Amino acid sequence: MFIKDFLASIPIKKVGIKELLTPDNKLVGLIGIILLITYLLGAFIALTHGHHAYGVTREHPWGLLIVMYIFFVGTSTGLAIIGSFGHIFGIKIFNGFGLRVSFLAIAMLLPGFAIILLEIGHPVTMMIYNMLSPGLTSAIWWMGTLYTFVLVFLILEFIFGLVGDHKTSRLLGIGGLVADVAAFSTLGSIFGYLVARPIANGPFLPIYFILTATVAGAYLIFLVYGIKYKNNFPEDKKAMLTTLAKILGLLLAILMFFDFWAILTGLYGRMPERADTIMYILSTKTYWIGEILMGAVIPFAIILLSKGKNLVALVWASFFGLIGIFFMRYDMVHNVQAFPMQTMKVREYQLAPSIIEYTPSTTEWMIALGAIGLAILIYQIGTKLFDLDAQDDHH
Repeated sequence: MFIKDFLASIPIKKVGIKELLTPDNKLVGLIGIILLITYLLGAFIALTHGHHAYGVTREHPWGLLIVMYIFFVGTSTGLAIIGSFGHIFGIKIFNGFGLRVSFLAIAMLLPGFAIILLEIGHPVTMMIYNMLSPGLTSAIWWMGTLYTFVLVFLILEFIFGLVGDHKTSRLLGIGGLVADVAAFSTLGSIFGYLVARPIANGPFLPIYFILTATVAGAYLIFLVYGIKYKNNFPEDKKAMLTTLAKILGLLLAILMFFDFWAILTGLYGRMPERADTIMYILSTKTYWIGEILMGAVIPFAIILLSKGKNLVALVWASFFGLIGIFFMRYDMVHNVQAFPMQTMKVREYQLAPSIIEYTPSTTEWMIALGAIGLAILIYQIGTKLFDLDAQDDHH
């Protein structure tokens, strides 16, 4: 009875047909539905053909689905971190995020789940096995378990925020933030634990994951608010986003600092495989154009030159910045596997190892693009059902 009454108390907006059928809504809805159908077709192919439908191989077992999973759950973690600035840590200027950032975190996490379910084999069997046979020494098991808690925390935090119980919402937000940071850094540790892959092994990646997650969350916030206000920001939002821009500038400076030392320490001493992989990374356009230019340098330059006040330029830079974050995820997953584990010998001669190539299959692209459509639809539905700005001044 209590649960029924509680659910009945959740404020849901009454939306008229005219409001739903605006040109913007119809366009966004059409794009989301087309991409969702693409996901369903890709999922059908994957479930009927297994991993043969993917472009992965024994030498390169992790592909685009792992990339997109990291992209989605990482961005969700970044949103949760930024959302905590006002909601949990009491920085008043960030109270303006209200429930929008919390819901956005949910909208990004769910597509991540939809992707990883198609990567792990048979979804139902694997979920049951995961529960009945926990691997307490497995980083992958801990990551999956922690993200289950994260989803529960995020949804409950959002619901209690909607009904106005901000004390409970804040406590749930603290639990969700701790679980979220633990989950995504554990995901980073999966790569850091790879002793056989010197390019990844060490404590760098778990920290790098949290740093890039926060950057990705900030990029998505700028993009969403730019679309919402069509780059005509109210004064309170302008002040909030300008402050966030300055924090983003600092994070980008740290990110570039991290990247510089990761490259330099990887090259130093010419350690076999690690240095070879670094040289391969430095030869790729996706690294220089995607990761460095789009993902960090351009947004940082805009923030630096305008002191965070040129929000219109930053919205555009954030769009390309998210593409840069995708390349960061793609390159990291690929580069870890790029150097072959074995080399061939022909008589007394050792053949030079060649970099392992990987091309995502059509099915992988269908699932990846479909997940983007799922995120768009979830967020768009949320903006119509809930008043995501109503609680702004009460956190």
